[in-house]
Order: sequence, then structure tokens, then C-alpha cells
Amino acid sequence: MLVFISDLHLTDGTSGTQTHPSAFRIFAERLRYLATRASYRADGSYRPIDRVDLVLLGDTLDLMRSARWLQGRVRPWSDPQAPELIQTLTEIIDGVLACNEPALAVLRSFATSTGVCVAPAGRNRQPQFNAPPQPVSVRTYCLVGNSDWPLHVAGRPYDLMRQKIAHHMGLANPLNEPFPHDALECDAVLESFRRHRVFGRHGDVFDPIHFAGDRSASSLGDALAIEMIGRFAVEMQQLGREAPPALLAGLRELDQIRPVLLAPVWLEGLLERTCSSPALKKRIKRVWDQLADEFLQLDLVREQDAWSPSELLAGLERTLKFGKRPSLGWAGKIAGWLNSLRGTKSGSYYEHALAEPEFRNRRARHIVYGHTHQPETVPLDASFADGYVLNQVYFNTGTWRRVYQPTHLGLADHEFIPAENMSFLAFFEGDERRGRPFEMWTGLLGVGAEDRSAWPPGQPAPHTAARPAVTAPPITAPHFSNGSLVRAAGAG
Repeated sequence: MLVFISDLHLTDGTSGTQTHPSAFRIFAERLRYLATRASYRADGSYRPIDRVDLVLLGDTLDLMRSARWLQGRVRPWSDPQAPELIQTLTEIIDGVLACNEPALAVLRSFATSTGVCVAPAGRNRQPQFNAPPQPVSVRTYCLVGNSDWPLHVAGRPYDLMRQKIAHHMGLANPLNEPFPHDALECDAVLESFRRHRVFGRHGDVFDPIHFAGDRSASSLGDALAIEMIGRFAVEMQQLGREAPPALLAGLRELDQIRPVLLAPVWLEGLLERTCSSPALKKRIKRVWDQLADEFLQLDLVREQDAWSPSELLAGLERTLKFGKRPSLGWAGKIAGWLNSLRGTKSGSYYEHALAEPEFRNRRARHIVYGHTHQPETVPLDASFADGYVLNQVYFNTGTWRRVYQPTHLGLADHEFIPAENMSFLAFFEGDERRGRPFEMWTGLLGVGAEDRSAWPPGQPAPHTAARPAVTAPPITAPHFSNGSLVRAAGAG
């Protein structure tokens, strides 16, 4: 059995929020359940599986979203062998491991003999639930994405960081090698992918904002996380009692927005909901635009060679700055620009899966990406030849973080609805799971309504008073029903 999770984004606690350890305990329960179900075979018998490969498909640790970067002059795009950079990364990693110890203890337990156990089989080839449980070997491999890419850098200081992480997480990665970014860089991962006829990658290679051609080097996304989101959070701490509590609480969610370039759109909606002072709104937007100007002057930004520099800078300026925003459709224009950079028609990466060599040569039945934070299942192709059927499907592993999604109805395009996500994906080999090829679990937990306690009694938030009611024609019958079905339903 092969299991994927990705985009946990575990931080050092200096910015944003953490994934609660209960998510890992839920996952451990589901992993034991999956191992038991996988032990049932296609012929109806029960034979315990002897191995689970668990792949962390990138962005497990978030080494970019840390306030420690702002305590000195060193940045992820500095010389990778500079002692100051190595020291900062070491401190961030130590913080991540300490801050998430209860959660990582669950992952670490999988490497023990009691981590994942199933019932043994009896003589009748059925599970013996009253007998002592039988351990299943779990091998956990960590691949890197755009938020933990320094673990892909070669060198002795980085080996020490990787060894520490492997110990805390119970990883099976080789201890003196960079964590792989591509499955071709790790024989054990590639062998597991081939056995299950799966091909997986983080997916950042399709996002020019977060990948600049070398996974051992920084991208624009790093600078956005540190010089825009991180510095803006520091600036907003200076507001103190000037800002309503609801505004301050909302600002702490800024690093949850994906894609990150939608952050100013979300910020405008937050200001409309929570800030009644025009002067304070203007001040906050001015701070954001000033940081955007400084970001656009960074050498890392101006030296990008993936596009024409003038086209890139103009696109980023239109995307980031309140002073350059279009009068209508800001979110839609940002999404369209991002899709054009990624070479897709929508936010889905399934179009890239269609171009994967492993898909085109039919070596892989399933293509798996992470990165987008949107769990997804897309049928790609069904081939029929000589009585054999090959169904090929694209999956995105989603995330275990809070996700804000823009709404589709309303006069403004800067409203978002949050939800807590937790997704994982399993593939079965041969006759495991009664011959079924895959199983995907996607949990979605809604977030409660925003706290309006900061507003005086009887006073609505500003956007509620300013937004006119949306009128719609009366509903007379389900829009998908014809007359005969409606009459039949009424008669019943």
C-alpha cells in the first residue's frame, strides 16, 4: 500500500497557525483502518499486508514563513553555504520540530513495531481480531516542495539538518543525501511508485512564482512570504489599540491565503468587514503598497529570466498594489494571469498531468501532485485493448491547512470563505483492498462565522450596510426538473 499526504506546512510558531496534533491522531487511526482494509483480497480472503510506504509529497515543513528571517540580513536566496544562513535555517528547523513535537511523535510512531498493526489471519483465511495484532512495516519518505526546498541542498551542514528531521519524524530517507524533489532522485520512492503504477511530484515545477528552474535555490514565492507577508505582519503589530480586534485577528490569517498573490484581494475584503475608519484603511493599504514597491526592487525579482522582466514586473505590480488594482474583477484578473503563467486554463494542474511521460507511455495509471492545496480527482483517459482496461486518473493531495476560497456571487470579488482541510490518498497493489486501485479521504470542516463582538450593539459591519440586497427570480420548481417529474413529485 502506498499513501500520500502533502502540504502540512508545519511552522516554527513565529507566524501563522499550526496544524493541530489531533489531525495526526485521526490520520493514524485512518492509516490503521486502511491497512486492515487492504489486507482483504480480491478472492474474499484475508491476508495481512506486510508493508506501507508513506510519502510526504512536499511542503511538510514550512521554512519560509518564519519571523526569524526578519531578525537579520540573511535570506533564503543568500549564499547557501553562508554560516549565517545555515544558522538561521537550523534555528527555524529546531523551532518547527519543537513546536510540532506532539504531531511529529505520531509520525515517528509509524516506524515502531506498534505504529500500525492489523489482525493476523486465521486458518480460515479470515482476520482473528481476538489474537495479538500483527505489525505492518511503515516506511516514511519525505520529498521537498517550494516551502522546504533547502532540505534539497547538498552539503554536510544540510545533512545534519536532514538527520535531525529524519530522527524526529521517523523517516526512511537516506541520512547523507538531499531529500528528493523528484522521484528519480530516490530509488526506494521510485520503486514504490513503479510497483503501484503511480507517478507523483509536488507540483511546484508548474508554478513560476514558486519555482525558478532549480529546486536547490529560491523563488519569488520565498520573497513574497518573507518580504511581503512577513514584513506586513510585523508592521501591523504596530497598530495596537488603533485597530479593532476583529481586524487584528483577521490579519493573522493572511499567510493562509492560496495562491499567495490573492492576499491583497483578501485584505481588502477584511478591511471592509472590520475597519470603520477610512484613515486607518488608507494607512494599511499604503503600508502594503510600500512593501510591494520594495519587493519589486529586489534583485531576486528583477533578475528572473523566466519572462521578459518588464512583463513580469508589470504583472506583479498590477497584482500586488492597491494603487494599481482594476476597478472591477481584481481576483479574476489575478487568477487569469497566474493561469497564463502556469500554462493552464484553470487553477487545476490536471493539464500538466496529461503531458507527463509516465502518463503518455501508460506506465502510470495515476498521476499525483500537491502544491495547490485543493484536493482533486480528475479522470484523464480510459484505454481499451485486448480485453484490458486502463483507467488513468489525476489526483491532488490537497493540504492539512485552513484554505480560503473566493466566493462566486456578489458585487465585490474580494470575499472568501474558509474551511479546515485534511486529505490523504492511498493506492493498492495487486489484489489488496479486494482489487480496488485507490482510496481518497477528504475531510472538510467549516470555520465558524466571524466574530463581530468588536462592533457596537446593533451596528452591522460596514460591508453589510453598504452592500445592497441581491434580488433573484422566485423559485417555482427545481431547475433540472421537467413538468412531468414535478407533477409526479407533488402527487407523492
